[in-house]
Parts: sequence; C-alpha cells; structure tokens
Amino acid sequence: MGSPLQQLSDSGVAVWLDDISRQRLRSGGLAALIAERNVVGVTSNPTIFAKALAEGDAYDAQLRDLAVRGVSVEEAVRAITAYDIRWGADVLRPVYEASGGVDGRVSLEVDPRLARDTERTLAEARALWWLVDRPNLMIKIPATVEGLPAITAALAEGISVNVTLIFSLERYRAVMEAFLDGLEQAREAGRDLSTIHSVASFFVSRVDTEVDARLSKIATEEAVALRGKTALANARLAYAAYEEVFSGRRWAELAAAGARPQRPLWASTGVKDPELPDTLYVTELVAPGTVNTMPQATLEAVADHGQITGDTVRGGYEAARAHLDAVAAVGVSLDDVVEKLEVEGVDKFVTSWEELLERVAQQLASHG
Repeated sequence: MGSPLQQLSDSGVAVWLDDISRQRLRSGGLAALIAERNVVGVTSNPTIFAKALAEGDAYDAQLRDLAVRGVSVEEAVRAITAYDIRWGADVLRPVYEASGGVDGRVSLEVDPRLARDTERTLAEARALWWLVDRPNLMIKIPATVEGLPAITAALAEGISVNVTLIFSLERYRAVMEAFLDGLEQAREAGRDLSTIHSVASFFVSRVDTEVDARLSKIATEEAVALRGKTALANARLAYAAYEEVFSGRRWAELAAAGARPQRPLWASTGVKDPELPDTLYVTELVAPGTVNTMPQATLEAVADHGQITGDTVRGGYEAARAHLDAVAAVGVSLDDVVEKLEVEGVDKFVTSWEELLERVAQQLASHG
C-alpha cells in the first residue's frame, strides 16, 4: 500500500510543505523531503521568512553584501526572499517538468500591507514575478475584496496565482469567479492557458479555533458537542462548490482551450487543539485534485501514523450542511467568524512582515 504520504498522493492529494528557509535549501533538506516524503510543492509567507531570518547564519553572507551596497531594508527583504524562492523553484523544477507544470510549485506572497489596495497589489505581483523569473512560481495574493480584481488581472497577464486567506464559502465562490474571469481575459489576449496555474488556499484550523472558543463560551451540551468539526464541514462544502463550478459550461470552454482547474488547497492544517488528532486536517480532507500544504510537524505526523482511508470529502456534504446549521442554531454566526478571521489573518501577516523588516534592518546595521 505504501506509506501514508504515498497513499495520500495516490488519492489525488498533492503534498506541499508550508515552509522554506535558506538552511533547509543549503542542507538539502527540501530535496530530501521531495525524495522521501512525497513533497511536490512549497508555500511561504511572511511569518515563515521572519522565523528563517531569526535562526542560524545562513543569510549572513548575503546580508553583508546588501549592507555594503547600502540598499534599503525593503529592497533587502525582496532580494533575500526572492533568492530563497528562486532556489526552491530550481530544486522543484524536475517535479514541475514531470507533472506537466501542475506541481513543483513555490509560492511567494505580495507585501501583506497592500491587501486592501488593488493597484499596488497587482504592481507588486508583477514585480515579484519578474524578480524571481521561474515558470514554477506562484504569487500569493490575499482573497480580500480588493485582492479579487488583482487576482483576475494577474492571471490575465499570465501570472500564476496562489489565492490565500480564504475562510468563507461566499468568498471562495468569488475567488473562483475571479479565476474564470482572468482566464477568459487571458484567452482573449491570445495567451497559452495551459501555462497559467492557480490554487485557492482555503484555511482550515483557524476556523475551528475561533468557532470552538465561541462554542465553549456558550457551554451548553449541544454547543460543546459541536466542537472540532466546523472547519472540516466548511472545507467539505468548499469542495462541493469547486465541483459545481468546475463542471459547468463556462469552465468546459476554458478547459477546451487548454486551461487547468484552480485546485483547492487546504491551508492552516496544523492542529491547534491538543485534544484533536494531529493529522485531522489531512486524513479528513482527502479528495482528488486537491493540495494539502503542511508544516513540517504535520507532515511527519502523517508519515508516522496517518490513516489514509480514501476520499473523506465527497459524500459528506449533507452532514456538513447539517453541522453548520447546528452551529448557527446554538448561536454562533459563521459569517462573523470568517470576517474576523480574514481581518486577523491580514493583520498577522502584516505584523510578521514588519518583524521581518525590523530584523533585516538590525542585521544590515550590524553587518554594515
């Protein structure tokens, strides 16, 4: 049967690592995960880079050169992150080639401070696409209301996009609409649709964290019994929406022109509640044509004791709807939850970005 991660891959789930660092690249750690852990993609975010810069001396040589050149802090951050992403893309290039461009992807996020500014987000996406200059790059753009037109415009220009920070079913449908709009514009411009790829990062564990806190506060027997299940129900209904959109006539016309579907990507899959199984958001979200991006600890947990039992998404739609109805019935507004999570998600990445800028500024000063 193979390892749990092999079984996951065989079930149609692409295993991506939610981490990157200069040390991991330099040591061959990423290459080892590709060879031994079925990893076929990498995602990054400002928090990951801030952590990487805080550990070890892997960035010292580049920081010294940047200090000597007297570059600005923001230029230094772009140079450092683009270097890692470019290196990661090169390590994953054989996977990219073998999968026909579907996997072997590395994601780099736009400055999260631009999340509410469409024009600047698009300009940043173009700049990062040009700076990294690898066909297996994906630019991460937040799924804010202001981000949606930037997503469409980037795809229309041939930029592959990882849409991030999706929490609600309503916003996910808007993301898929933005994707279809972008590909239709790309087709009208005569672009090769087969080279434009996208994933939609639907966040999981944070939904349970927020909903369960509210259920615990309500503290009735009915409310307590609902804990630990909302994130899975929400994600399963997202997959139902994906199936609906990507079986329609509009998509069929794009597919006939060579387009590839925008895959659902399960993000934030590290379990926060110690009372829940540490592989929950992997083993219970198995469905064909999806991506699961895992932090290293979750990846190793799945490799060690993950129980892959086939498709755990389709067939569960009715139960998922019933669960969300029950959550609403005890007094938890999922609309309020997802709105709060989006605001917090953007704010957390902005904080991490500012920490990254501060850390680089300090290291440039010390090397200068």
